[in-house]
Amino acid sequence: MSEPTPALAHPPLVRTVHGVTLSDPHAWLRAENWREVMRDPSLLAPDIRQWLEAENAATEAWFGPLADLRRDLVKEMRGRIKEDDSSVPATDGPYAYFTRFREGGQHPLICRRPAGAVAGETILLDGDALAEGKAYFQFGDAHQSPDHALYAWTADEAGSEYYTLRVRDIASGADLPDVIDETTGDVLWSADGAYLFYIRRDPEHRPSFVYRHLLGSDPADDMLIYEEPDKGFFVSLGQTQSGRFGLISCGDHDTSETWLIDRHDPLAPLALVEPRAPGLRYGVEHHPDLNGTESLIIETNADGAEDFKIVATPLATPGRGNWREIVPHKPGRLILSVAVLRGHLLRLEREDGLPRLVVRALADGSEHAVAFAEEAYSLGFDAGYGFDKTEIRFTYASMTTPTEVWDYDVASLARVLRKRQEVPSGHDPARYVTRRLLAPAADGELVPVSLLYAKDTPLDGTAPCLLYGYGAYGISIPASFSTSRLSLVDRGFVYAIAHIRGGTEKGWRWYREGKLAAKTNTFHDFIAAGEHLMREKIVAPDRIVAHGGSAGGMLMGAVANLRPDLFAGIVAEVPFVDVLNTMLDDTLPLTPPEWPEWGNPISDAEAFAHIRSYSPYDNVSAQDYPAIFALAGLTDPRVTYWEPAKWVARLRATKTDNRPLLLRTNMEAGHGGAAGRFDRLEETAQVYAFALTIAGEA
Repeated sequence: MSEPTPALAHPPLVRTVHGVTLSDPHAWLRAENWREVMRDPSLLAPDIRQWLEAENAATEAWFGPLADLRRDLVKEMRGRIKEDDSSVPATDGPYAYFTRFREGGQHPLICRRPAGAVAGETILLDGDALAEGKAYFQFGDAHQSPDHALYAWTADEAGSEYYTLRVRDIASGADLPDVIDETTGDVLWSADGAYLFYIRRDPEHRPSFVYRHLLGSDPADDMLIYEEPDKGFFVSLGQTQSGRFGLISCGDHDTSETWLIDRHDPLAPLALVEPRAPGLRYGVEHHPDLNGTESLIIETNADGAEDFKIVATPLATPGRGNWREIVPHKPGRLILSVAVLRGHLLRLEREDGLPRLVVRALADGSEHAVAFAEEAYSLGFDAGYGFDKTEIRFTYASMTTPTEVWDYDVASLARVLRKRQEVPSGHDPARYVTRRLLAPAADGELVPVSLLYAKDTPLDGTAPCLLYGYGAYGISIPASFSTSRLSLVDRGFVYAIAHIRGGTEKGWRWYREGKLAAKTNTFHDFIAAGEHLMREKIVAPDRIVAHGGSAGGMLMGAVANLRPDLFAGIVAEVPFVDVLNTMLDDTLPLTPPEWPEWGNPISDAEAFAHIRSYSPYDNVSAQDYPAIFALAGLTDPRVTYWEPAKWVARLRATKTDNRPLLLRTNMEAGHGGAAGRFDRLEETAQVYAFALTIAGEA
């Protein structure tokens, strides 16, 4: 197979930073008009487009002999999907809202019907119809108006995360003239339904400006009510469970700040809860009458509560000096999220790597937990609509157990199974095993590893393995159910998730020890997980395919440089591999907000040296590499397309082996890949076909 070459010769970009000369031979792949390309991909420079399309053609040629396998995989995965599936309706006053798919449909239908009824459906938005004729379509945020007459909805039609906000009149099915372009997708109603709040991005694509729109007025006249002064802070919109306040949440990875919008008085000035302070993080809920006082309930890391505690404070004087502890800090027990009902405080927490839902009665402080017995599982909850109630909804799954949706009464402890995920082609959990191992890292830490494999898979050191990792931003990877990965497991693969440092599986410390100057712990933890699986003869030493995306794609690039001998193959989806150059470019959307995670190499010579020491693109060397499959999205604002493109170009020019090196750029999508649910299966099938081939199972 002939390999792609640049359409034109381009000189390297040479510059000096902190006394170090940097030469970037593939900098030309970065489109200078990238902002315009985000909006209109046709504006990409012809020579860059030619190079990307040549790579795509070469990748398709490599996959050509695997066409039957890819079709089989798609057929299998699609056979496990209930095509006319629907969500469990969520009741809000007189109506129950839900989403469903039609047989063969790619996109969801957003619907409602009268509360308590099984008939009388109204389709509010038809995703398939709205997506017709478009290369990309993805719903964003969507909310009914308080009187249930209107439906505010947003959609992205390029994959660039610019969402258009529209308002649908439910009775007529037509959208109002109010159309607001290039929002972030967040939307909030005032309590009287007269106003909408939304967010716009700055020229560098950062969510920075909160506007108030009077329904029926010209969006050009909308009022700017909040402007974020710090380029490193992102802004989002939310709402308290009580419905009283909208929340403007500002923050980066270390620090947060919250402003209150009074939904009952939308023209009133914003109210600041607690001014931002370096390292202080907090989230806000509201209670109208907590022990006789209108109060805010706050989860926070204040006062050294690294794994968070919960406090209350009077609404009239919300500052930190008045915070009174409700749930104390317990090291190693990470509080993940909090919700408040009139009589109960709910918290999702994780300890020893496993989540549990804890319910606290506000009247007397008594608590009970909802927990499960499997070695590894995922758990989430949703307080739904309303405040004066005792019923919530939680979801449970494990790597062998399909997702279950339960309604749970926090007062009576009664639970009702509302839905169990159907697998039309059949699924017998007894055929599979899920386990959790602890892999010793070089510094003595024990890295949790979740496993899924078929019961008849021999664990004698011959099994192939797909080893997944992420390890950044404090994000934990749940041991949840996936119908797609069964296509690997049924072919003898061990599917493994390495819960490496950089996540919060073992508390906030686990995250702290995988960022900034400690970032390389993430890479060594992942390597330790692979070595442990081999040492325990669970998998074959020459049949491990590593898989990660975004920041996990950076992990893939790093371990490919550090231990290329450990992996037969690497799958890097939208990989953040050009870390040094990206962190040196403060015009890019995510660069200032990312400095607390990686360090600021512009102002900090030590951070520059540390990032330079591991940045995958900068550490490609003349050595043999595993087979590599990289995936990118042309309109991706999070990991720009040129990061994987430059990485592949440097690998192609430098590595000493002749193993496959493949790049596929989705020319019509962004960070999340294809938007349609069956189109996504095509992408998954391509990844799995690569893994099966490289591991010798195709």
